[in-house]
Amino acid sequence: MCGICGKLDFTGTPVEEDLLRRMTDRLAHRGPNDSGLYQRQHGNIACGLGHRRLSIIDLTEAGRQPMSNEDKSLWMVFNGEIYNFIALRVELQKKGHRFASRTDSEVIIHLFEEEGSAGIARLNGMFSLALWSEKTQTLVLARDHVGIKPLVYSWDGKNFLFASEIKALLADPTVHREIDLEALDLYLSLNYIPAPWTIFKNIRKLRPGHLLTVHNGILKEEKFWDIPAVPPADGPDDQDVEGMKATLFATLEEAVRGQMVADVPLGAFLSGGIDSSVIVGLMARNASRPVKTYAIGYTDMPMYDETAYAREVAAFHGTDHHEIMLSSRAIIDTIPDVLSSLDEPFGDSSAVPTYVVARETARDVTVALSGDGGDELFAGYRMYRGEALYRRYRLIPRLLRAGLLEPILRRLPDSRDNPHTERIRRIKKFIRGAKETFAARVLAWNELFGQESRKALLADGYRAGNPAAPGLFAAALERLLTDPVNRMLYTDLTISLPADMLWKVDMMSMRHPLEVRVPLLDRRVCELAFRIGGEWKIRHSRGKYIFIETFKEILPRSLHNRPKWGFEMPVSRWLKTDLHHLITTYLARERIERQGIFHCPFIENLVAELMHGRRDTAWQIWNLIAFQAWYDSTM
Repeated sequence: MCGICGKLDFTGTPVEEDLLRRMTDRLAHRGPNDSGLYQRQHGNIACGLGHRRLSIIDLTEAGRQPMSNEDKSLWMVFNGEIYNFIALRVELQKKGHRFASRTDSEVIIHLFEEEGSAGIARLNGMFSLALWSEKTQTLVLARDHVGIKPLVYSWDGKNFLFASEIKALLADPTVHREIDLEALDLYLSLNYIPAPWTIFKNIRKLRPGHLLTVHNGILKEEKFWDIPAVPPADGPDDQDVEGMKATLFATLEEAVRGQMVADVPLGAFLSGGIDSSVIVGLMARNASRPVKTYAIGYTDMPMYDETAYAREVAAFHGTDHHEIMLSSRAIIDTIPDVLSSLDEPFGDSSAVPTYVVARETARDVTVALSGDGGDELFAGYRMYRGEALYRRYRLIPRLLRAGLLEPILRRLPDSRDNPHTERIRRIKKFIRGAKETFAARVLAWNELFGQESRKALLADGYRAGNPAAPGLFAAALERLLTDPVNRMLYTDLTISLPADMLWKVDMMSMRHPLEVRVPLLDRRVCELAFRIGGEWKIRHSRGKYIFIETFKEILPRSLHNRPKWGFEMPVSRWLKTDLHHLITTYLARERIERQGIFHCPFIENLVAELMHGRRDTAWQIWNLIAFQAWYDSTM
C-alpha cells in the first residue's frame, strides 16, 4: 500500500523536484519504507511522478517506484494490491515479457504494454495508478472497480495534478481552495462527499471502475467495469439455491485465499459481526497456522462492546486472538488526531474507533483482512427491510397515519443512548423517509439534513442552486433492471460504500500505516452477489439470509440470528459531557458568524434539542464539528 502523486505541466515549465517532494512528504504516512521521483520534459509538456512505498510484496529494491518497462518509455506509480498478478505474470511470460521483480506492480506495466488501457479491466484487486507513456505523451489514471483505493485530480487547463489524497494536491500553489457548493450540500445531506465531487471546486475524485486519459491537454474519462445489467433468475427452486450457496462459498473462499498472500505479517479484524467472522473462518480454513485476529472493546461502555462475540468466533476457529480493551477516555483522547487528519469534511464518527483499531493492529501486523462490503452486497442494513415495511405501512389509512400516529411519535424523545429511545429514533427516521416515490424514500433514509433543513442551515451564498443528491440517487436506482432490494444495494455499492466506508478505512488505516484488504469486494464476489435475487437476501424478515445460510457451518450458532450492530460511539452522551467543549469551540456563535457559512440560530436550536433531550441531533452536530475542524486546518 502506498501513496502516489504527479503533475503534467503544459506550459513548457519543468515540474520542480521540490514540488514533488512536498507532495510525497504529505503522503509519507501512506508509505514509510521508501520514496521515489520521476521527472521528464518533452517540448512544452513536463511530467513528474512521486511515490511513497509501504512494502508488502517483494521487499527488495526491485519493487521501488516509480517503476518502468525495460526501455524506460513507460513509467508507473501504483497504490494497492493485484490479487491475480501471478496468473497474469505467467501469461505475459509466455508472450515473451521478462520481469525484474516479484511485484504485482510490474505485471501492470507489462500488461499495459501488451493490451493498452483495456488491460486494466483484467486486474482483480484494489488499486489507484498512473501510467505515463513517453512515446505517446499520454497519462492514464485508473481506480479499482468499487473504489477501495482513493484517487483525486485537479485540472485548470494548463496544469494537471493527481494524488492519493487532497492534501498532496494542495502542496501546489496553482491549486485553489474554493469550496464547491454542490459538494457542501452533498456533505450536509449524506455525511460524506461522493465521487466525482470533492469539497473543492477544482478538485475531483476519479470514480470507481473508471479510467481517465490525459493527452494533449484533453481529458477523457471512461468506465471499464460495472455490475452487469442482467436481472437475477426468478424464483430459483431448492436445487438452484443449493448451487447458488456452493458457488458463493467457493467464490468468496477463493478471494480470501488470494488476499492472504503477503511478504509481511498478516491478520484480520474481528468485530464479532457476521462479515468479519466469515472472513476469519475462511482464513482459518486456508491457513497453515492460527490466524491473528484483532478486536476492539470498551471497558466502560458495555452497550458498544462486542468482544464477547469476537472471542467466541476466535475460540471457534482457534485463532491467535488479541483484544484491544480501551476506556472511553482513551477513545476521546484520540478524537483530535482523527479530526486533524481529515482530507475533506467527513461526518462518520465511526472513523474514530476505526483509527484506534488500525493503530493497535499495526503494532503487530502490516496487512489485515476485514469484512467490509457484506452489508452492501447482501442487505445487512435495516434500510433495506424498510422498503418492505413501507408497503405495509401504506395499508394504514392516511388519516390515521398523518393525524394520530405520526404526531404522537414525533413528540417522543429519541436517543442512541439506550435501546428503548434508539428504537424510537429508528421509527422516526422510517416515517420521515416514507415518501411517495422509491427514489425519494431511498434518499430520505440516507439523508442527515433534509433539503429544508439545509436551506435553513446555510447562509446566503452557500446554498447549491440544484442539489445533486436526488439526481445521483435516482440514476443509480434506475441502473439495474432488478428488484428493489438489489437496486438499493447497487446504489450503496456505487455511492455510499466508496465515499463513506472505504474512504474511512483507507484514510484511518493509512495513518499508521496498515494495509486493509476486503475480500467481500473482490470483483467476482460483487458480480455474483447481484445475480442473487433480493428475495434471497431478505427472507423471513431476516437480512443477509442467503449469506448466513451459505456460511453458517463456519459460524458459531449464536451468530446465526444476531442482529446488525454498527461500529459506533456514544456520540450523543459524549457531546453532552466529555466532548461538550467541541460544541463550545467549533460551533461558538462568534466563530460561526465570522466564518459566514452557517446560520447560528439553526445550530443553536440543534444544540438545545440535544441538551434538553427533546431529539437526538448528535450526528448532525458531529457533522458540523467535523466540517469546522477540517475548515480550521485547511482553509
